[in-house]
Amino acid sequence: MSDRKSTIAFVRDHMLDQQPPPRGEVGATKWIKENLFSGWFNTILTLVSIFVIYSGLSAIIPWAFGGVWNASSLAECREILDGAHAACWAVINERWRQIFYGTFFPASEYWRTHVAFVLLLVAIAPVLFDRVPRKLLIVTAAYPFLMVWLIWGGSLWGPLAVAAGFAVVFYAAKVAGRYTGSGLSALIAVVSGLIWWFAIGPLFVWALDSIVPLFPLREIQSRELGGFVISMIIGVSGIALSLPIGIVLALGRKSDLPLVKMMCVGFIEFFRGVPLITLLFTASLLLNYFLPPSVTFDLTVRVIVMVTIFSSAYMAEVIRGGLAALPKGQYEAADALGLDYWQAQRLIIMPQALKISIPGIVNTFIGLFKDTTLVFFIGIFDMLAAAQSIRANSEWNGITWELYIFIGLIFWVCCFSMSRYSQWLEQKLRTDHR
Repeated sequence: MSDRKSTIAFVRDHMLDQQPPPRGEVGATKWIKENLFSGWFNTILTLVSIFVIYSGLSAIIPWAFGGVWNASSLAECREILDGAHAACWAVINERWRQIFYGTFFPASEYWRTHVAFVLLLVAIAPVLFDRVPRKLLIVTAAYPFLMVWLIWGGSLWGPLAVAAGFAVVFYAAKVAGRYTGSGLSALIAVVSGLIWWFAIGPLFVWALDSIVPLFPLREIQSRELGGFVISMIIGVSGIALSLPIGIVLALGRKSDLPLVKMMCVGFIEFFRGVPLITLLFTASLLLNYFLPPSVTFDLTVRVIVMVTIFSSAYMAEVIRGGLAALPKGQYEAADALGLDYWQAQRLIIMPQALKISIPGIVNTFIGLFKDTTLVFFIGIFDMLAAAQSIRANSEWNGITWELYIFIGLIFWVCCFSMSRYSQWLEQKLRTDHR
């Protein structure tokens, strides 16, 4: 009996080779099984969805990719198609300049918009990506003035004088801060800047232009701007200006000073409760009634101001949500370090609040950029107005889908790029490492 027991092995004396997992438990097969065919109901939904997608694509793909790209009119397109149901992309090939630059922008000056767009990419690169050389921030600071000069033209002395006004504000605040409190020094700085911009600066520009104009360009009126160019001008200006204004409004709404808080709350609630189209009509029609007869206020500038104010109200609420999401311990930690209010906001509170608010901030930016199409209703010839103008032409009267699909694709590319960047930034700033 003992000999028999000794021949029984209770411990394996050699290892088995590793076997691959079943095909149905890994990779795409597993994902399809768990997400598309996990039960009878999901299986039915999957099959119905496949049928709907197939039906749509089977009609859209031949229409889109079987279209005509070379024709001078809709009638010629139809002759080439000979009754086939396909797109007439020739309208894009023929009128893309009108969609991008507008109807009235002079063709000889297209290069200025190209240079402005390239400089825009260079200017925002160091702001969006930390690996870009910091020296390019000089281009970021100079871009607003260069953009105005490139788009509207005239002598470069004008933008330089406006830039000099900010230097006047800085040095006035610095000098006044040595002898007065922060509140009074800020007031002195603002007054000094206004005096320079509206009184002294124009005299300097007039004198210098009469002596030696600096790189003069052909002047472009706002009514000549249009298409994608005007959408970019209004959108980028509104995005760049609404974020800092929204931060100030959010801090003002959480302020302990009753007057500051009441003013910020009133501003935010008023502009959030008024449709943007109403503000645009106000900028277009009513604002001139409140200005002196001799004062001319450019329509594009008025629209940028109204769009910025409207977006700032929404931005303030997004940032206030980020501030409210911070635990109280962060504020207490700033106090324990002996930081004053502005140091705490700059070094501890605001960076964390902005990180939390990234999705809401980008969502507001996307909404602002798409809302630039509303300027069509106040007589600014954006891409929608260009499409209407093209359709009103006898050569392309009757065409619809191709124009609006192309314009929609342009907006989608811009908005999708902003969305992807926000997702990348969220992943880059993650600190939980889960």
